[in-house]
Amino acid sequence: METSKNNSSLLFYHTVVEAKDELDEKLERCYSVLTSLINGVSEKEAHDTLNATISKGLQNHEEISLGLVVGIITDPTNAARYYRDLTYVTRDGLALVIGYLTQIILEKYTKLQDTSRTQLIWLLREMIRNSVPGVDGLCYNLLRQIAGGDTTPKNIWLAESMLDIFIENRGWLEKFSLLVATAVYTYLRLIVDHGGQILAILRQREVDFCISLLRERFTECMMIGRDLVRLLQNVARISEFEKLWRDILFEPTSLAPSFTGVLQLLTTRTSRRFLQSRLTPDMERKIVFLTSQVRFGQQKRYQDWFQKQYLSTPDSQSLRCDLIRFICGVIHPSNEVLCSDIIPRWAVIGWLLTTCTSNVAASNAKLSLFYDWLFFDAERDNIMNIEPAILVMYHSMRPHPAITATLLDFLCRIMTNFYVPLTGQVKQGIYSSLRQILEKRVLPSLSPLFDNPKLDKDLRAMVIENFGEFCSVSDVKPEEPLQPRESEVVIIDGNHTGNLNNSENEAQFSEDEDDIPLDKLRVRDIKFRPIKETSKVEQMDIGEYIDQLSGDIKKWVINLKNEKVCETRCEMVEKLLQAILQGNDFDQDTASTLGICLAHILNDEFTRKIFPQEVDDESLEDSIGTPLFVMFRNLCLTPEEDPSRQPQLMVLAEIAMHQPKLGCMLLYFVKASKIQDTNMSSYRDLVKSLDSKDLSSSLLDDLRMCQDEDVHMFCFLIPDIYTQFPNIAVGNAELLNLIVSCIDASQLQDLICHILQGYMILFRKESFLSVLNASLEWETFEQFCLWQLIAAHNIPVDYILPILPKLEYNAHAEALTSILLMLKKEKPSAELLRHIMSRQVRPNDHFVVSVLKFWSQEHEEKLAELVSSQLSKATSTPNKRKRNQANKSQAPSVDQTLAHLDQLRQHCKQTSFFNQEMVQASLLHVQISCSEGQKTKFSDLFALTEELDSMRTNKSTRGKGKGPKGSTKYKQPVVGVSDATSSEDEETLKPKPPRKKKKAAVVGSDSD
Repeated sequence: METSKNNSSLLFYHTVVEAKDELDEKLERCYSVLTSLINGVSEKEAHDTLNATISKGLQNHEEISLGLVVGIITDPTNAARYYRDLTYVTRDGLALVIGYLTQIILEKYTKLQDTSRTQLIWLLREMIRNSVPGVDGLCYNLLRQIAGGDTTPKNIWLAESMLDIFIENRGWLEKFSLLVATAVYTYLRLIVDHGGQILAILRQREVDFCISLLRERFTECMMIGRDLVRLLQNVARISEFEKLWRDILFEPTSLAPSFTGVLQLLTTRTSRRFLQSRLTPDMERKIVFLTSQVRFGQQKRYQDWFQKQYLSTPDSQSLRCDLIRFICGVIHPSNEVLCSDIIPRWAVIGWLLTTCTSNVAASNAKLSLFYDWLFFDAERDNIMNIEPAILVMYHSMRPHPAITATLLDFLCRIMTNFYVPLTGQVKQGIYSSLRQILEKRVLPSLSPLFDNPKLDKDLRAMVIENFGEFCSVSDVKPEEPLQPRESEVVIIDGNHTGNLNNSENEAQFSEDEDDIPLDKLRVRDIKFRPIKETSKVEQMDIGEYIDQLSGDIKKWVINLKNEKVCETRCEMVEKLLQAILQGNDFDQDTASTLGICLAHILNDEFTRKIFPQEVDDESLEDSIGTPLFVMFRNLCLTPEEDPSRQPQLMVLAEIAMHQPKLGCMLLYFVKASKIQDTNMSSYRDLVKSLDSKDLSSSLLDDLRMCQDEDVHMFCFLIPDIYTQFPNIAVGNAELLNLIVSCIDASQLQDLICHILQGYMILFRKESFLSVLNASLEWETFEQFCLWQLIAAHNIPVDYILPILPKLEYNAHAEALTSILLMLKKEKPSAELLRHIMSRQVRPNDHFVVSVLKFWSQEHEEKLAELVSSQLSKATSTPNKRKRNQANKSQAPSVDQTLAHLDQLRQHCKQTSFFNQEMVQASLLHVQISCSEGQKTKFSDLFALTEELDSMRTNKSTRGKGKGPKGSTKYKQPVVGVSDATSSEDEETLKPKPPRKKKKAAVVGSDSD
């Protein structure tokens, strides 16, 4: 209860285990500041106080503004007053408020309390009425939070609320073309989900809204492109849309003078912004993570979670189309990702296709996959939009032949059935797609797919008829198409014997991929042919930009552009820098133009491999002997207080806008050149010049880019990153994940050597637990690397104990194994035992019993004393337990302790630990005070004490008959641990008959 109380939030729902994040705490702190100023005073006094406070500085302005926003969202009674105060005291036109509301909507909307959601819509209405700049962005982000395929009450409420806002403020809406198009795109898609009788009224309002905008603002809606046609096809049977379709097909100019017909829409590629808008921000984060971080073969648990969260209801069938369009049109991996072992897009789409349980949903999903093929134009469209479909078909030939067959059948039929008057254009678009696939070497040949002898006879005939020119390869034998090439993807499961014709052992999209051994999924086996795409910088014609320059700057830029010799180019860059520093009229516009020119001219610097294979002083110096590094050297050698430093930073910042790798290259230069640059001030100043990110975000982005480009260079930089940026790097879970996700054993060894030599510290106490929590989601090798790094730091086991109760034996094997080895080196203590015993007892969880068994062998007496003490505390009076727990975390219950001891009994073949007098006495005491249910549950454990006590009593009786009492003192030296009937037991029990009688009297039964 205490935890829940501490986690309660004014705005957001939190579970018991969730802590407030930085944003939550900041908002509540600002609200507290506000209430302390205005509570108990009149409105006039409150206005005066707020004005006086805001006038003190920007921080005060932020605190008061955010406090008022929190008041509006959490207190409906005083919301109007708070909003009036907010408009009265704002100094930036509510720009700050818009920024924070955007963050809340994108990152925290799903956690908002019901009252907060209602008030957020109320605030949106008020801001629209007052025409606050930037509210259209809030509306766009709220539209994204309306999930497709979801008819739960909260989702329906949001859809209806936004519809009400747009209808009430139609004049305001029409001022924003992009918002008009997004609203139409959103509600056209939602109409499909709202087909039930319960939602009939809402659906009709959505139909009327869309028809109204499409007829009156068709020019704005045309920007949606070909996906507008796809959505209109889905609602074509509704009478209002039937009429609209007739106008689109036969009277296009009646909708807009510039509209020539449906072909105009179909040849316009839909912007990523629209495709992105139909996934909630949370869905988008999950899909991006899946396609950029999860390794091929290890995706099943992520897919299962995603399916359970978003795709488990009948209504969610329609969401698959949105996901496929998003993956094809928005997720465009870099060549580095394509060449890595990250799960490819085609595998994710294949999984989505296999989860379709409705024929209608399956047909729509296939159309979504091939939609960009139908009117593909290599000049306007992107190869990445059509690549997933061909790879799904190709890689499904063996594991999922039904998918390949149904996709080929769909592709053949769509050519003539999509729209008969445009059959020729559709055929031309599909042929253009296939030619582009061959030209870009996505596949070396289409013959294995189209001329596959294992296809159904009729289907194969139809494929050959439609795609005859792609079916014949002179040097390919009939059975050869099914033999994968070395450079193509081959998925093998754990039982594969190497016979590729054995279909029983083929891989699945998700069901069996978790069983694929990692050694079978090496990068060289899962290598895609990189799709060579010309970068925007390379495509740029800089002639017009050079013409905007003047004087010596223009002269040296032209010379640098034409020169090819590296040494001469370096000298020219020196001259260019001199011209920049000597010019009196060098301003931001000139810097921007010059930055574009240099980004183009020096493009080869950003594409070549910089880091040398053999690292020594000479090779490092050679690697930085190019024109770009001349600019870095000049910057680093210029004192911070020198005014000539600023123009250099302006130029570099402009280059960085077009060449994102510049930041990590500057980091490399500072390290490789061994130049005296205190705290990497050059890099810090460059980040300040960019203005778009803070230092922490920029540093992580640059390191992530460096890791993608060259892991060896990344590892080379890491020690200096922790030395020069300790506040950002030390204890940063994201950076640690970057490190352990790419290093090999040799690089791990180097890092540990740096740690042992005292050159690097990776952890701090305050954030250590958060790092451990984050690491539980990492891959196995990554976690083992982390624990190796932890071991190198000699982290006290006390830092790790709080996380112990939440670790699951099967799910968190990596962490528990490492903690087990740490505990093996520790001696038992009350604190250790308390945390260990606090774990839940499960039949297959051997963690606690392993620790206890080991300690019972190495530290038997100490463990017996601690267990006895813990049992005594657990059975103490309730008041005493409350006092003890006031200053301590929750101690294990009697049931937990007894259950762990019972587990130890089952695994412990010898009973020497339970022979300990303290353990015996404690168990007897517990037996007396426990309930009948506990006695029954742990009867076998309590029986141990009864058997042992009985054996001792019998031996004691036999000893009395054999000789005088005094003879026992001569038997003291004879002690045998393995002898269960030794005289030691006799000696121990003889002096204590009165106490035994007392116990028997208290129990009142045959306990002895």
